[in-house]
Amino acid sequence: MTADPRIEVAGLTVRYNDVVAVDNIDFTIQPGELVTLLGPSGCGKTTTLRAIAGLEDPSAGTIRLGGETVYSSAQRRNVPSEKRGLSMVFQSYAIWPHMTVSENVAYGLIVRKLPRAEVEQNVRRVLDLVQMTRFADRPASRLSGGQQQRIAVARAIAFSPTVLLFDEPLSNLDAKLRTEMRVELRELQRRLDITSVYVTHDQEEALAISDRVIVMNHGRIEQIGSPETIYNRPESIFVADFVGAANLIAGRVRETKDGMTVFETVGGVTLKASGSASGDETTLALRSAYITLQTQAGATANVAHGTIHRRMFHGDFIQYVVDWPAGQLIVRRPPTEMIEEGSAVTIAFAPEHCILL
Repeated sequence: MTADPRIEVAGLTVRYNDVVAVDNIDFTIQPGELVTLLGPSGCGKTTTLRAIAGLEDPSAGTIRLGGETVYSSAQRRNVPSEKRGLSMVFQSYAIWPHMTVSENVAYGLIVRKLPRAEVEQNVRRVLDLVQMTRFADRPASRLSGGQQQRIAVARAIAFSPTVLLFDEPLSNLDAKLRTEMRVELRELQRRLDITSVYVTHDQEEALAISDRVIVMNHGRIEQIGSPETIYNRPESIFVADFVGAANLIAGRVRETKDGMTVFETVGGVTLKASGSASGDETTLALRSAYITLQTQAGATANVAHGTIHRRMFHGDFIQYVVDWPAGQLIVRRPPTEMIEEGSAVTIAFAPEHCILL
């Protein structure tokens, strides 16, 4: 039996004069889920988050938290942000530099007029959760970026909110610390089992931490699904191109037979894709990580000849630009596979990795 959604958004629209920032979107989030709103700058993801928080005035739609309507244009209902039972972690952290770590975390509890003993107990509890107990008396101005982020999270969870909102919380950190913090945030969210909405434009971050991803573009939802579904089964050219590294190959469907589709590229290469097609598809998406480069042809359905045009070292992988009859392919291979520029190669990939759009 499926639990009732913790968050329900229906027909949400946000306008700024003639500009539609969020355009009639619908989604639900189950208790304990971490769902990421992913998309480029200006796609409406932060506006959606702020509408859930009560920091934006929508133009239309309904927002329910735990079954309670907190916003409804039809009912003319708009519950103030402080009465929605949620908390938010901002990109800027919003740490008060003139306070100590403990005072920063305690501030929201004191504003809620909790007894001193309860405030102290909650401060100790959350500082322990974010591994910042030994910094309790340190001035906030003497914290590193990662430490400030931990304090911002501690302050957000101190009063046990039912929903936790993250607005690009790691974007100000360096790459290594960002990777470490995303693991910590995910572990903390699971330990607390708290429903969370996370906003980011970082595709890798969204895929790594989310139970489900909502991909947005121009104020609308392009696709909702698990990270694996979004990556392996994009439903539009935008999703295929925005999430992960994909080659978009132009062409046309020639035929569909026995659960296999034959696709002919603009350059005349014939490829096979798993599944049936309507016949209207004009693009084939192929992830760069699913292509192999061989010195001689192997036994696979899709094989073509090419030449290494450019090789770029990225540390964890080598990225190749490969010339082939249909144009150029981007291919990512392990750093143990070093092929010289100008080398002739055989390109191979499986039909199940060919997505018709």
